[in-house]
Amino acid sequence: MIRIAIVEDEKAYTHTLEEYLRRYGQENGVSFQISTFCDGLDIVSDYRSDQDIILLDIQMKHLDGMSAAEQIRALDEDVALIFITSTVQFAVQGYQVDALGYVVKPVSYLAFSQILKKAIRQVAQRQSRAYLNIDVEGGYLRLDCDQIYYIESQRHNLIVHSEKGEFRTPGPMKRMESQLAENGFVKCHNAYLLNLQHVTGVLQSSVLLSDGLELPVSRTHKKGFMESLTDYMGGVNR
Repeated sequence: MIRIAIVEDEKAYTHTLEEYLRRYGQENGVSFQISTFCDGLDIVSDYRSDQDIILLDIQMKHLDGMSAAEQIRALDEDVALIFITSTVQFAVQGYQVDALGYVVKPVSYLAFSQILKKAIRQVAQRQSRAYLNIDVEGGYLRLDCDQIYYIESQRHNLIVHSEKGEFRTPGPMKRMESQLAENGFVKCHNAYLLNLQHVTGVLQSSVLLSDGLELPVSRTHKKGFMESLTDYMGGVNR
């Protein structure tokens, strides 16, 4: 099931795109879960990083597609964005938000099916990766687990340290530990949950990470941490 959103203020075009999706699904054996929005403001007001593909009209009344895409991209770096536009000059700006491409109104089924096929291929590649969804101030954020260095516990909050920056989210470390156990995350200390993929070295009482940081390894966790690291190293070709 591919989750796809249509953000379009003209009902006729919304119906056309829905019909194109149904036709594509029947011809290619693909199942879609379709959501529709009448304005960019509607989709960004409570965006939860739960879409695979978003079809965005560029010119809308309250929040145009480009502005909506910028807000969506800040929360979700992987969703496939496709612009629906009547003027090509606006679509060129899509490169700023890493848009997959655009189709020009009036939209032909051939042009639509070609870019949709490209988006579906991208979704399939993305679904093979593991993601972590976290609550952040102002919304939700989806992070690629491979890009997370470690998670730090600070009182009632967690700090997720990643290639994209540091993000604060509420919740206990125990829940995060359970959620990420199958993705190569192991505790080296009560306050730190490490991604073994980013471990570059181990000293007597600390561990070195690929981002250049050195974190402590407590006596309580050292045995279990080293066993997990040895198993991981044995199964990963570095």
